[in-house]
Amino acid sequence: MEGKDPFAIAQMLYSRMLDELLSNSEDVGKAFPEEARRIYYKEATARAIRGQATQEEHDELVDEGIPVARLPVPPSGKLN
Repeated sequence: MEGKDPFAIAQMLYSRMLDELLSNSEDVGKAFPEEARRIYYKEATARAIRGQATQEEHDELVDEGIPVARLPVPPSGKLN
């Protein structure tokens, strides 16, 4: 990657990461906070999930010690 535009490299890496994330996680939509808690407290099968959470819901999960990350993922119809 030496000599390439740093922005182009960042785009390529982001694209690869997003591909991995979307291919290897289950979309639980707006049920994300509840499902993240169920997994964390071993009430549901451990697996990689993704979905939506408000800022307040995200903060509550973090306060509980539940590991979550906010990542910008474009809507599925907008992926190139």
